Formats: sequence, C-alpha cells, structure tokens
Amino acid sequence: MYSAGDVRVEQRADPTIIEPTDAIVRLVATCICGSDLWPYRGLEPADHQVMGHEYVGIIEEIGADVKNIKVGDFVVGSFVISDNTCEICRSGYQSKCVNAAFVSVAIGTQSDKARIPYADGTLVPTPGQPDEDLIPSLLAASDVLGTGWFAAVAAEAGPGKTVAVVGDGAVGLMAVLAAKQLGADRIIAMSRHPDRQQLALFYGATDIVVERGDEGVAKIKELTNGLGAHSVIEAVGTQESTMQAIRATRPGGHMGFVGVSHDVAIPGPELFFSEIHLLGGPAPVRRFLPDLIELIWDRKIDPGRVFDLTLPLEKAAAGYAAMDERRATKVLLRL
Repeated sequence: MYSAGDVRVEQRADPTIIEPTDAIVRLVATCICGSDLWPYRGLEPADHQVMGHEYVGIIEEIGADVKNIKVGDFVVGSFVISDNTCEICRSGYQSKCVNAAFVSVAIGTQSDKARIPYADGTLVPTPGQPDEDLIPSLLAASDVLGTGWFAAVAAEAGPGKTVAVVGDGAVGLMAVLAAKQLGADRIIAMSRHPDRQQLALFYGATDIVVERGDEGVAKIKELTNGLGAHSVIEAVGTQESTMQAIRATRPGGHMGFVGVSHDVAIPGPELFFSEIHLLGGPAPVRRFLPDLIELIWDRKIDPGRVFDLTLPLEKAAAGYAAMDERRATKVLLRL
C-alpha cells in the first residue's frame, strides 16, 4: 500500500531462510482483512507498507532448527509470529509472545511466498493435503475464525447464555459461529445488512437487531428482560461500538473485545459502575488453531462461507475497493 487508497501488486525477490527457525511457505490463498481498510481509508499511516496477515500454503523450505513441520506440509499460520514456548505462550496468549511480531508489519502475506519466523510456533500443519473446497475455511482459521472464537471465549459464551455480537463483518460473523459451537442458548447478531444477516442466521444467530448505539442497547435490554446479555462481543473497534457493547452487557456479564481500537476512550465512572468483565485484544489464534483445523477437516463447521468474493492476487486493488464500498464482506485472493 503506497498510501491511502493506493494498492499495487509488485514483483519482489523471493524470500530466503535467514534464521534456523524460519520456514518458506508457498501461499495457496490469502485474503484482505477488515483491519486492512483502516490504512486504506487513511485512518492509519501507510507508506509503501507490505500488506496481508492471513495465509495458508505449502512448506517449500525449512531452517535447520525446524522440527514440527516438513517440506510439503500444508500449513495454516497465525497472524502473529510466536515461538509457542515462552511463559506467555504457554499461558495461552501467543499474540503477546516475548518474540511476537505482527505478520502484517514484518512480513506481508498478500503475496505468493513468505518467510515465516519461529515456524514451529506459528504454523500448524493440516492432517494431509486439503480438498480444494476446504481451503477457504482453513484460511479463515488464520485470523477471522480464530479471532471470533477468542472473542466468544473471552465473553464466556456457552450453555445458558445469551450472546450479543456487535459488528457484522467477518469477525463478527465468525463470533456468531463460535458462540453457537460453544453452546450458547441465544445469539443476537447486530446487523443492518441483509446479506450479512442471512449469513449470521446460517452460523447460528437466533435474533437480528438492526438498531445501533443507544437504540441498539435498548433493543438488547428489551430482549433480555431489561438486564442485558450475559456475553457481548465487540468486533468493530469504534467509540460507538465499544460503548454499545459495554452498555449491552448485564452486571456480572462478560465482554470480549477484538475490534482493532481506534480513538476509543471509555469513561472511568461508567466502566467502574458497569461491574462487567472485560477481556480482549489481538487474538491468540495459535492457541485455537489445532482444534479449529480439526473442526474444519471433519467438516463440522464451514467458516469459508464468509468469503463472498474471490479474485486473483493481481486484482488485489479491486478487492480493497469492493470491501471499502461494502460490495464484499471479505475477499479471498487466490494464487
């Protein structure tokens, strides 16, 4: 991304092994994330920035210290590099690994090849070479599915719970899927877009709320006997969505926030008197990848439906425009 709104596909030198813990992956599919739209819209700086952090592919080369994967393996990678051995990783927060690096900043995987550091800790091989129709779902696991899953876990979605999801982008839709898989009794998707509403219903939503802000909060309260939802997932990252999520959570409830925060300021007194649990941030996708891959491999979930436009990599700029203009929920780039 040269600058806001200016995306170009260029030829670069092939990556090579630098550290003995590296692996070179030939990407089979990658995609455009909603977070990529922040710099595209000028809300974050972009100056010749490599792009992309979601990826699946085949191992072409490994460093001398790589033990858990081999050349020829099909792998799914997390959007954050992690060694998966430090104390923070072992506690389940690989996105805050002592050696963490964001793939979007350090590598960029909207490309045909990528060098992945700490390959053993970042990449997870699939049981074999996947069927073609599984590739979109495996790609979703790299970020949006894992992020939506973390949000649902952070919000303690489960049996006996009413879950409200603020945000109907790819992450919000994956949070609906996750809440359903975790056994939530009721799942309220907050969405104004008919196509996304239908996908939310497919993934397990029981109710659709079109209102936003204070009106959205009032609707959640109306549906929950005035109490608010047990579990609320915030998947946008704006001031309005954050306050909507906090206010929609009942006292003692749990809010999982995974929308990338932009200019959000939570009033201290309101947070203090809300008496809710908060957990969120960059999702530790690596924690969930083995289980998510198994669910996808066994065809128990179908997160790949979240991709509603597929383009070749060289048409990436058109994909950005489609997502920016809301003509697509999430764009898959094939190689």
